Amino acid sequence: MNTKNARSELPGPRPRAYNFFGDYLWNTYGTRVLKLPIDAGFTCPNRDGTTGDSGCVFCSEEGSASPTARGRSDVREQMGNARRSFRRSEAETRYIAYFQAFTNTYAPVERLRELYDTALADEDVMGLMIGTRPDCLGDEVLDLIASYARPGFELWLEVGMQTMHERSLAFLRRGHSHEATRDALLRAARRGIAVCAHIILGIPGESWEDMMATAVELSALPVRGVKIHHLHVIAGTELERLYRTTDFRLPSLGEYISIVCDFLERLRPDILIHRLLGDRAPATLVAPAWGLHKGTVLGAIDEEFARRVTRQGFLWREE
Repeated sequence: MNTKNARSELPGPRPRAYNFFGDYLWNTYGTRVLKLPIDAGFTCPNRDGTTGDSGCVFCSEEGSASPTARGRSDVREQMGNARRSFRRSEAETRYIAYFQAFTNTYAPVERLRELYDTALADEDVMGLMIGTRPDCLGDEVLDLIASYARPGFELWLEVGMQTMHERSLAFLRRGHSHEATRDALLRAARRGIAVCAHIILGIPGESWEDMMATAVELSALPVRGVKIHHLHVIAGTELERLYRTTDFRLPSLGEYISIVCDFLERLRPDILIHRLLGDRAPATLVAPAWGLHKGTVLGAIDEEFARRVTRQGFLWREE
């Protein structure tokens, strides 16, 4: 079969006003690429007493794990369960092993190597994505992660930056500074590791100017991807208690759409956008209710960019 012609017959991504990670994967590999979420049983220094004992204010007991990754079963079993949960397709599908829950670099290097190698033993896995905190990225860990880099392999380090503002990090009870984030990102970049910075929009006390300053800071840092989440309140978290007992408010759907578009306009145009809002099961989501309607939100963002006749990087200025 002529691979080039076969790929050209596959349906490609639709035009977007932002540099979407899924489109990049399709254009690069010519096939469907999906993430296999893994909960490897890690904890976090913000939960085990090292920097804190109750986690970030928004963190639930299962961390950020996908429902298909919960239960902390064998890594191979979780990956198989995740594959079976995806909608069947006649098209070829390849996968990125995604260590998602809690802090996935918070263990001795040899233990990390064992877990990562186990996930990558699957012949259909062509990438590795590791979610972690900036204060759990020592040089030995970064050297290990960098050792997986090779042509045609998607290697990503997802770092929880959340915001550049120290007062907001304190509100979120992150237990690290923005300087720790900058240091980790720079050391990862020196090793050629692609970094995706995780950002939260709508943190109580942050003004529009504060959020735009984070976009400008991101554009000045050596990041290759950004994952944007709206601040959502999950049942059983400290954030739920604050939401019910204080007067802080979450952005409305209209406000969030405007903020996201403003943010992306100031973001470097080459940065890949991995996500534009968070996901949560209806049974555990307290607020905002509009977060349950992902397709509606993404469609509204597209419509707002069309109305503005702008796109990602429209207001970015290289320093």
